[in-house]
Amino acid sequence: MGDNALMSDVLELVDVSVVRDGRALVDQVSWSVAEGERWVILGPNGAGKTTLLNVASSYLFPTTGTVSILGDKLGGVDVFDLRPRIGMAGAAMAEKMPRRQTVLETVLTAAYGMTATWHEGYEQVDEDRARAFLDRLGMNDFLDRKFGTLSEGERKRTLIARAMMSDPELLLLDEPAAGLDLGGREDLVRRLGRLARDPIAPSMIMVTHHVEEIAPGFTHVLMIRQGKVVAAGPLELELTSRNLSLCFGLPLVVERRGDRYTAAGLPLS
Repeated sequence: MGDNALMSDVLELVDVSVVRDGRALVDQVSWSVAEGERWVILGPNGAGKTTLLNVASSYLFPTTGTVSILGDKLGGVDVFDLRPRIGMAGAAMAEKMPRRQTVLETVLTAAYGMTATWHEGYEQVDEDRARAFLDRLGMNDFLDRKFGTLSEGERKRTLIARAMMSDPELLLLDEPAAGLDLGGREDLVRRLGRLARDPIAPSMIMVTHHVEEIAPGFTHVLMIRQGKVVAAGPLELELTSRNLSLCFGLPLVVERRGDRYTAAGLPLS
């Protein structure tokens, strides 16, 4: 792999550990994400998935090891220059959103890198973009609804639209389908699939612990257990029954149907 290949890495972690109270939440992880790839981080609760995502977002610095995000090394770059280039959607983000803001305002404020409403009036071009992203995520009928009154699925779709507003080069999704019922999940997975297959969409990293939530168009998987990498690489090579069983610590069978995956434990004999 020559220098040119390295230049196109959106994210590169070398021997990264994150230690809290003497415990390694992430343990000597080396991982690189190239431009245009769509990665799933898969693993049980407490495996270190969200910690890894927080490192990728520049909000968490590693205890040891080096991290490069969008070509800049963490520690040697002003993170405030870096952060607008990274879109983030997840439960932590949902809690920061003013509940009285409308859906349209919630997405619009992202263009100005703030969470509160700014009353100077937005550029029409920003409003048009916000509406277009919301439309893609099936939120057209909700533009004037208050964020606090939305269902879990509607909030998640609003936050993904918001994360797209700054035209990020890297989009991070923390368990976007968590808490959704079957219909809500399938709707979101379908929309994420459309986004993932869009060649001009940013590189993407999504955290989940369900293979059923992996949208078509995702290309790679990183499996993590107790802070350590179990497997990493192209989905069709690495998302195997053996790897998933190692990752979750019990015998599991993965099945692929078309461009979707399911997993289940072996029946008790």
